[in-house]
Amino acid sequence: MFALIGATLRPVESRLTAWRRFARRSGWLAVVTTLVWPVTSQARIEFGASSATADATIGCMFPLAGRAAIYGHDSIAGMKLAIADLAADVPPGTAPKLRILVEDDRSKASVATRIAENYINHDKVRFLCGIVNSGVAQAISRVSRDRKIIMIGTDHASSRLTVEDFHRYYFRVSNDTYSSMAAGARYLAELQKKSRWKRLAFIGPDYDYGHISWRDLEESLSSLGVNHEVTGQLWPRLYEPDYTAYIAQLMAAKPDVVVSALWGGDFIAFLKQALSAGLLEKTRLANFDTGGNFDVLASLGDQAPAGLILSARHHNNWPDTPRNRKFVNDFHRLEGRFPTYAAEGAYAGIMAIGRALLLAGRGANNEQLIHALEGLHMTLPEDPQGYVSHIDPETHQIIQAQAIGEVVRDSGYAPARVMLGRWVVYRAEDLRPPLDLIRSRRARALGAVSSSLVPSKPSN
Repeated sequence: MFALIGATLRPVESRLTAWRRFARRSGWLAVVTTLVWPVTSQARIEFGASSATADATIGCMFPLAGRAAIYGHDSIAGMKLAIADLAADVPPGTAPKLRILVEDDRSKASVATRIAENYINHDKVRFLCGIVNSGVAQAISRVSRDRKIIMIGTDHASSRLTVEDFHRYYFRVSNDTYSSMAAGARYLAELQKKSRWKRLAFIGPDYDYGHISWRDLEESLSSLGVNHEVTGQLWPRLYEPDYTAYIAQLMAAKPDVVVSALWGGDFIAFLKQALSAGLLEKTRLANFDTGGNFDVLASLGDQAPAGLILSARHHNNWPDTPRNRKFVNDFHRLEGRFPTYAAEGAYAGIMAIGRALLLAGRGANNEQLIHALEGLHMTLPEDPQGYVSHIDPETHQIIQAQAIGEVVRDSGYAPARVMLGRWVVYRAEDLRPPLDLIRSRRARALGAVSSSLVPSKPSN
């Protein structure tokens, strides 16, 4: 029997054997019930401690089939690495015993909501975890708030979740749209001094993540005083197969810079079609949040488009630190390939839960765990030397540095033949939203909700 991971066929049994070998080498034995990864929707995956011995059960939701499936599978591997590292970082026998459940949310809010409710009612989970799609994450965040279950977001990025829709049970452990677009705006400000670009166009998916990305970019450019003309805003649907018409509109608009918030397979499809149409010969293309993901770089083959500007929430070749090298090498030993950024986000989620349980105690209640998570410091693979990621108590958003680079030839991460280089690194402290912006956004959101509850006067 075979499982499909991206474009690689590997026997399920060999993958299971590799995980057991890795777990034994790390001093931790896995309990695995299902590890078959088909192209279509599948049964629950369970690993970690048994239900009888677990200190906490964690209910995770990821896409495990279709265009976004690679992020779900990489997240599972990242969580396994986190369990092993938690056990290795503390005295033997003191690491919290975590039972992890994973189900396919199919990138649909209704499916994820049903899974989350079942986790809470049937499995008695102490944490909800994961989610790739920001629209799905909003639905599960509401479940978290209403059911008073702590949610650890690992891969979705809309800043609305930590600003307007903030509540005390939600935390996020990967870069969000505000930090990515704040870094992107700084990069564009510096680029303008060199190239004197003026005309800017934007293309992003037509749901919350895309629209919030554009809002965050525009506000960051405005705060930096970057003078520019917007020549177009394009909103293809999520998982759009054909971007020909959108590319034609971009070419007709003649922007100096195009910023994209398309992600995953959508950005890969758009990028290939844009290269074929010659768009990158006429404009600079940037993607500051997801474009530098490993699956994107691997898809380029031998092509190293001049001036392509990308970043992501984790990079295999930056920072060049012992911790990041270990994470990437451990992932490669376990999976036989290099990780997308989703792996490090899921890794951070399990590390945050484990650290909070160590600080608050295995029997801690929600209030004690929330207190432990607020302001939690933990060194992660994406942290530059000397920096430690930490969670902002005001937003429950992790605060991290970000590096933006250009595509360069690099054969050290097969099957990719290009990677990112010529890095520009932005300090974490410069990428967090100002307190007055947080308060004004929350006030506007509260006002909008309040006004919607006031009944309108009957007409004459």
